[in-house]
Amino acid sequence: MDRLQALKMFVAVAEAESFAAGARTAGLSAASATRGINSLETVLGAQLFTRTTRQVRLTDVGRAYLEEVREILAQLQDADDAASGAAGSPAGRLRITSPQEFGRIHLSPVLTNFLDRFPGVSADVLMVDRIVNLVEEGFDIAVRIGPMPSSGLTAVRVGQVRRVVCGSPGYFARYGHPEHPRDLAAHRVVSAAPATPSRDWRFGRDGETVVKVEPQLTVSSLAAAIEIARRGWGLCRVLSYQVDRDVADGTLETVLREAEPEPLPIHLVHVEGRRAAAKVRTFIEFAAEQLRGVPALKA
Repeated sequence: MDRLQALKMFVAVAEAESFAAGARTAGLSAASATRGINSLETVLGAQLFTRTTRQVRLTDVGRAYLEEVREILAQLQDADDAASGAAGSPAGRLRITSPQEFGRIHLSPVLTNFLDRFPGVSADVLMVDRIVNLVEEGFDIAVRIGPMPSSGLTAVRVGQVRRVVCGSPGYFARYGHPEHPRDLAAHRVVSAAPATPSRDWRFGRDGETVVKVEPQLTVSSLAAAIEIARRGWGLCRVLSYQVDRDVADGTLETVLREAEPEPLPIHLVHVEGRRAAAKVRTFIEFAAEQLRGVPALKA
């Protein structure tokens, strides 16, 4: 097994946490994978994995080496793409992560348009409401909503959204409109745990107004909370893009607009910066242009 193949084998085993599964990904036998990794460890004079009968785990040295090897392989692929003219027609598999509802509503149509234009690209998308570590979990691009902390990631801003309180016209006809955040104490509230995990709801441009809300109903599904609000049972607090169509067609109304906090920025983030592979650069450019044209993401 040559050095390049050994490095690819190392990444496959690390991501699969299994010699057998990593070997299948690389199109090799488990025995070949084991020999290749053993040889690589011998050359390096370092142990990359801890092995038991049930698990294969990276050592601390292995985790650091994995990050470096991924960057090397990405640079090599980028060089190959440029030399073969593939920079104009990106190819390969993209791994993208996004918040669940944003992925369903906005990322999906952008991605299918991109794949139609660039048939040499395929994609895996993880839609999940948590912060995914791009390096450790092997993703190329993430959609992030909210302030960006200092990090080594490259971020491209594509829009912004607001935190809104909403309910149905029927609900407001029966119970009236809250005029101040403290009025929420007199209203039925359905809380979507992923969207509003805290009962301390902050209002005002700097979040200076804090209202403790006691939801009568808490659900684990954001879509369920919105549907309950549509049916007129109570109020919910979500991000503006999640109910934009409902507000446009009159199914839901937003309240307390003057008390809303500062809008939340939306970024596309990736690791490699200017050295990103052609498929990553091209998707970022394509998605940024499309998402910036969506009225719901201009808050």
